[in-house]
Amino acid sequence: MQSGKYGRIMGMVLAGGKGERLMPLTKYRAKPAVHFAAKYRIVDFALSNLVNSGVFAIYVMVQFKSQSLNEHIERGWQFGGALRGRDYFITLVPAQMWRGEHWFQGTADAIYQNLHLVTLFDADRVCIFAADHVYKMDVGQMIEYHLDKQADVTVAANVVPSSEASAFGCIEADATGRITGFVEKPEQPPEIPGRPGFSYVSMGNYIFEREILEESLIEDAHLPTSHDFGRDIIPKLVPGARVFAYDFSTNVLPGRQGFSWREDKPYWRDVGTIKTYWEAHMDLLEYNSEMTFYNPQWPMRTVSYADPPSYICPVEGRSCHVQSTLAAEGSRVLGAKVELSVMSRNSVVLPGAEVEQSIIGEGVVIGENCRLRKVIVDSHNIIPPNTEIGFDPERDAEAYTVDPGSGIVIVGMPKMQLRKATDQPKGPFYWTNLS
Repeated sequence: MQSGKYGRIMGMVLAGGKGERLMPLTKYRAKPAVHFAAKYRIVDFALSNLVNSGVFAIYVMVQFKSQSLNEHIERGWQFGGALRGRDYFITLVPAQMWRGEHWFQGTADAIYQNLHLVTLFDADRVCIFAADHVYKMDVGQMIEYHLDKQADVTVAANVVPSSEASAFGCIEADATGRITGFVEKPEQPPEIPGRPGFSYVSMGNYIFEREILEESLIEDAHLPTSHDFGRDIIPKLVPGARVFAYDFSTNVLPGRQGFSWREDKPYWRDVGTIKTYWEAHMDLLEYNSEMTFYNPQWPMRTVSYADPPSYICPVEGRSCHVQSTLAAEGSRVLGAKVELSVMSRNSVVLPGAEVEQSIIGEGVVIGENCRLRKVIVDSHNIIPPNTEIGFDPERDAEAYTVDPGSGIVIVGMPKMQLRKATDQPKGPFYWTNLS
């Protein structure tokens, strides 16, 4: 898709979000680097969609707490050998401060500070996609729609009930799909023509013609705005430019799903809060979930590690019971019970433990006879034997983070620690906590 009827297409992925509403999962990492569905990171979905759609020239804009995100991209998202070159790359772009000594000031500013990359690639049009949602879509169909409409800008629009739309940036469009209004979180969302009770909400994914992108960003850079596509760039373009809404519900994915032999469907989910993040995981555990990872014609890609297979085994006379659970490589359930849960790489549940409706992070150990219900345990934690989490709200609030809206308990990553030698050369080591 780098040339031909679509012209030269470049992808720019916005992966610099803080994700403050996902704290403490974002205490040590950017939101796009947060783990999802046992083996993925949130950023994997945006990148998978672009690569599956034939967009192979991609810049990833990173910013806050980006180390784990940088390592993830470098380890798993590089073209090798003969493919690597001017037209085939996935490259990290931290804030370069070309325009002054400040980080990216908004989504539009992130692209503005890197307009030279558009010039160097000689792009005809640019796909600007968000890396903080979980979604599956064929971007090629959106590009075709963009070209058919001879659009200057196309905005991916998800169809939601109007009663839920006020939480998002809402799109008002005419019968042809041309956008006539763009409002951030309105009390009364505009309805889709011919579909009463439903509204378009912006997915934060855009296709721009190069010329109008350059003109808009240069103009916005010199104005006192928030330098954001949804708040500033798109609303200002609507009156005079050809700005269209692409109906995401019309997207069609190739392939069929597992043993149910029904068509794979496009999927989009905002996972910006602890509640929605947990709910998205619970949705995945349903047999007929709208989100599937088992379509070989539309794979969700991520880093592959040389971890051993997942293992389930009775231990010490204790039987195992595992049901409706996603388990990544290296995970083990040993004489324990795990239901409606997600187990990340190299996590272990030891004998007598019971885990229900929980998300277990990478390298976590759940000790003997523990009981966890509706808990998110972030990476590298060791839960001591006989611990109960998710049963006593007052006690949980004293030791962990409890999401006020849902009651979900989050065990954040352990504090970073330094190891210091004692005065005795051969003495033991002790640990000093860092806040």
